[in-house]
Amino acid sequence: MRPAGTELPPLEIPLTRTLIVAGAIASRDYQDVHHDPELARDKGSPDVFMNILTTNGLVGRYITDHFGPTAILRKVAIRLGAPNYPGDTMVLTGRIERVDGDTATVRVVGANGLGTHVTGTVTVTLPEEARP
Repeated sequence: MRPAGTELPPLEIPLTRTLIVAGAIASRDYQDVHHDPELARDKGSPDVFMNILTTNGLVGRYITDHFGPTAILRKVAIRLGAPNYPGDTMVLTGRIERVDGDTATVRVVGANGLGTHVTGTVTVTLPEEARP
């Protein structure tokens, strides 16, 4: 396990319309603001936008990309800010805040062209066979 204070490399995620719609469908979130641009505009949004479940999944992917596929996500606690719209890019960054044996707490921030999309922490455990 890397020590507290370690910065994780950033991950750039292009925010395509397909990613936003597919994420909503995969998470069974059929709210029209996540797949229908006209209805999203009728509700005051400039376009469709990413749902929280997709963001949650991308944050989890960011952590398992770094710690490996056998890492166990114990807790993902996020808060959303600026929406993720198609055509933008979200950049996820992270910093290991605390290490306790085989478990780490990582602070994660995701920013897009409008500002901060997501902030939160992830608690992750490495199985014994995955430890360096």
